[in-house]
Amino acid sequence: MTAIQYRVDLAAAAAHRYRVSLVVPAPAAEQRLSLPVWIPGSYMVREFGRHLSGLQARQGRTEIPLDQVDKTTWVARCSGRAALTVSYEVYAFDTSVRTAFLDDSRGFFNPTSLCLRVHGREAEPHGLQLTALPAGWEVATAMPPVARQRHAFVSADYHELVDHPFELGRFWRGRFDAAGVPHEFVVSGTWPGFDGERLLADTRRICAAQIAFWHGRGKPPFGRYVFLLNAVEEGYGGLEHRASTALIANRRDLPRTGQAGLSDGYLTLLGLISHEYFHTWNVKRLKPAEFMQLDYERENYTQLLWFFEGFTSYYDDLMLRRAGLIDSARYLKLIARTISAVRGTPGQLVQSVAEASFDAWVKYYRTDENTPNATVSYYTKGSLVALLLDLHLRRAGRGSLDDLMRRLWKACPGGALTEQTVLDQVAALGGAALAEDLRSWVHGRGDLPLDAALDAAGVARTEEKLGWSAALGLKLSEGPVSGSQVKTVLHGSAAAEAGISAGDELLAVDGWRIRRLDDAQQWVAEGQPFELTLVRQQRLRSLTVRPAAAPALARTVALAPNSRPSDAAAALRRGWLGD
Repeated sequence: MTAIQYRVDLAAAAAHRYRVSLVVPAPAAEQRLSLPVWIPGSYMVREFGRHLSGLQARQGRTEIPLDQVDKTTWVARCSGRAALTVSYEVYAFDTSVRTAFLDDSRGFFNPTSLCLRVHGREAEPHGLQLTALPAGWEVATAMPPVARQRHAFVSADYHELVDHPFELGRFWRGRFDAAGVPHEFVVSGTWPGFDGERLLADTRRICAAQIAFWHGRGKPPFGRYVFLLNAVEEGYGGLEHRASTALIANRRDLPRTGQAGLSDGYLTLLGLISHEYFHTWNVKRLKPAEFMQLDYERENYTQLLWFFEGFTSYYDDLMLRRAGLIDSARYLKLIARTISAVRGTPGQLVQSVAEASFDAWVKYYRTDENTPNATVSYYTKGSLVALLLDLHLRRAGRGSLDDLMRRLWKACPGGALTEQTVLDQVAALGGAALAEDLRSWVHGRGDLPLDAALDAAGVARTEEKLGWSAALGLKLSEGPVSGSQVKTVLHGSAAAEAGISAGDELLAVDGWRIRRLDDAQQWVAEGQPFELTLVRQQRLRSLTVRPAAAPALARTVALAPNSRPSDAAAALRRGWLGD
């Protein structure tokens, strides 16, 4: 029997409530217990404790005091060394990959949402047993099972316990081996006609490519891996774990039997699978030095998410190319989309990717109408930093980003990575000047010098016009009365200069009723000022909009393989993309 035991009861599934019992042998006189406020990999304080209720503590048949000392911490006043049992309920009705969900058709949870931490006992083995599962339900998790015990699992310590999500219910399950290691794929909520065999085959190619990337012919640092995918009407996301990942995706994006080609939706799903699997190395084992001792009760800051999320974002689609799932032309379209998104974000002039990493706790996961003006994504711009570094290394004939990643893997056997370690390895591989360039890309603000690097790699670049409303600096959605409501106004745009605000409902241009702003291009000449009538807080307003002659946000980038590259560019592109 393990030292710390959790029993998770599903008898109240229809009420969306897990009933949890925690048993602590030989507790301290004042045994401190707490629930994490965040889950590693998702950098926002989420206050999981708000869903706990009905906490009671007892030793034997004697109820003992259980005092709450802050928003997420309790102290049990124990008498003697008899085992402490704490029981409580957890309300679970969040379909995201970060928390917990339960109804009469499906269950899912991360132990960070259910399992109180027993302070001072984190290093001991922790066991978890599921009870009262509805008839026909199965369990999927990477947590090791306990032999000869039904629905019982064990982890070496609390940190391992909370790194194993659980999927519960009636779901599709498939298996494959990659590099001789068993992998399992579980999908909940599929439509009839779902092509599970294609999903398995494509995922296997991704996994094999990534294992070879890190280990050549060697074995990965896990003995078994599990993908947990929840298919929903609308949703997208993933969260990495040490030997599994929790995913959410649109049902319509899953492959269907008899479906030819690779749809954009399925490509997006494969990119998500690739991203989370790459994290198995890059953040779960190779990690920021600040994350070596996680504090579950408050924010854990690092400036390195540009590396752990950004570089992973670079490799997720690149691994699809290397696995042969997409060709170079399609891969370059994905890069072009990222470049266009970053260049169209005024926030990159305000924050560096290092600063955006540090501010993830209050900015990235708490988006609002001003987010594009106030911050830049360390995912997207971080991936462009990785692209730029890779192309510079290859052009100089000093290896590649692949070599750098493997050098870092070997240089940090305990996993702790610092920015200085990255810079030192870049200097050793590509020279001190390139290390200084990397520092400037990471801590600087504004556009990255990508154009020359792409030219040298045999990539042809063109610019295309955006739609009129986008060129004015507006992001629109459907309005309650008119056809257009402003979601975001980009800083420095014509819309911002005119005084348009998020929430404004657009009604008319030059006195003509509109449902789509772009329709006004029928009579407003390019660059011509126009009168915009809108509603703000139930009052009509009229503003004059003066489009810029050459708006900075009016163009997007398109990339394609250059059909007649120089020999040097062809060689560089061949090494990079395998052409």
